[in-house]
Amino acid sequence: MRTGVRLGLDWGKARIGVARCDAAGTLAFPVTTVRAGRDAYAEVAALVAEHEAVEVVLGLPLALDGTEARAATDVRDHAVRLARRLEVPVRLVDERLSTVQASRGMRSAGRDSRAQRALIDQAAAVEILERALDAERRSGRPPGELLAPRPDAPPPA
Repeated sequence: MRTGVRLGLDWGKARIGVARCDAAGTLAFPVTTVRAGRDAYAEVAALVAEHEAVEVVLGLPLALDGTEARAATDVRDHAVRLARRLEVPVRLVDERLSTVQASRGMRSAGRDSRAQRALIDQAAAVEILERALDAERRSGRPPGELLAPRPDAPPPA
């Protein structure tokens, strides 16, 4: 298992849930929610610097059958822009049902999930990051897909 703080991101159209893990990669926990938009890349870059993250794990929203639809294409575009801006690797990992799991966890804790969407986004980021850490512990290899910026990707905003 590699050491170092990693940030997990659940990138949505309106909000980006952010989570981080400890340097040993043992525990993931929520950090904040960033508003999606032009300033999001700079805000995420600032969080990477603040937490001294060695890597960013970004959830890739796949369909239940594993195919990529429009949402996955959008996340890939954001990931490329982010990778161009950061000095740390960006990895895409399967995030299927992470928001569903986060919402269930909130409801089971007695919280109204509709009233706390920003917290659900953070909880989904925790779920994404925990899955990536678990996969690395099991396989001994870094999880997901290491992102190489596509030559046709739009420039950073």
